[in-house]
Amino acid sequence: MQNEKINKHNSITDVPGIKVGHATKLDALTGCTVILCEEGATAGVDVRGSAPGTRETDAIRPTTLVEKVNAVLLAGGSAFGLDAAAGVMQFLEERDYGFKVRSKVRVPIVPAAVIFDLLIGNSKIRPDKEMGYVACQNAKTGVIQEGNVGAGTGATVGKILGINRCMKSGVGTSSIFIKEQVIVGAIAVVNALGDVVDPYTGVILAGARDLRTDKFIDTVKKMLSQKNTIKDIANTTIGVIATNAYLDKSSATKVAQMAHDGLAKVTRPVHTMADGDTIFALSTGNLTTDVNVIGIAAAEVMAMAVIRAVKTAKSIINIPGLAGI
Repeated sequence: MQNEKINKHNSITDVPGIKVGHATKLDALTGCTVILCEEGATAGVDVRGSAPGTRETDAIRPTTLVEKVNAVLLAGGSAFGLDAAAGVMQFLEERDYGFKVRSKVRVPIVPAAVIFDLLIGNSKIRPDKEMGYVACQNAKTGVIQEGNVGAGTGATVGKILGINRCMKSGVGTSSIFIKEQVIVGAIAVVNALGDVVDPYTGVILAGARDLRTDKFIDTVKKMLSQKNTIKDIANTTIGVIATNAYLDKSSATKVAQMAHDGLAKVTRPVHTMADGDTIFALSTGNLTTDVNVIGIAAAEVMAMAVIRAVKTAKSIINIPGLAGI
């Protein structure tokens, strides 16, 4: 893939071999997002939050058999949303993609992670097999939709004092060209307990609000000032890093670990007991690059994707978003 023409869309889809598709239920405020790599991508994962909802993460550990995945699913619906992975598997199986077992059977490998969005819309409607399949049908390269779409449809941030004080977030994506044709891209679904801040100034962009003054509360200061302040466990930021640089499973895992530094740059606090923060890393190419460089770029691009997720989010019901109505 290293000789393919590369287009710059500031998106994870700038990485050759990567497509992204959304399925959205606006009436229920939930959805799912699939990152397709049908031909296979070497994968790693790192879970830092203490309340994760995941699928097939053990299958891509460095010590396990499977070398490549065919897709990663990000979904709303909490643990119920993991059902959407079945639709992704069906889509891939119909096209003969997956881990080959002998000569007749292929098992698509589809790791997944979910956010908790059940308190925002209709908690009885969650991403399911049909939605996972539709997300695959919608998958494409080039410019992809951000904000209130797919897995980010019901995403919010700043929930230290409950859902009525939070702000809208969503899906965001970004990419970095670090040398010649080496690309690192990220996509993030931002549903954090904490506030999202400008990494250069520390100014809060979106987070918990004081309803009397309409100013930000500052979640870190609030938590440090009193005990037992967490009222909402409906949190988690999940995402995917992709690159056309060569990574084996161990180095992909390392890149996923380093990408969490990007979350820490722009989310305060992060990786709490009430978050399930999970990042996957995918390698689709064979360009030789220092894994440290890829990891540093991964942190930067993940931070940018988080910022995009809040800046492109529109207001819903009584929850304000930076992109307006």
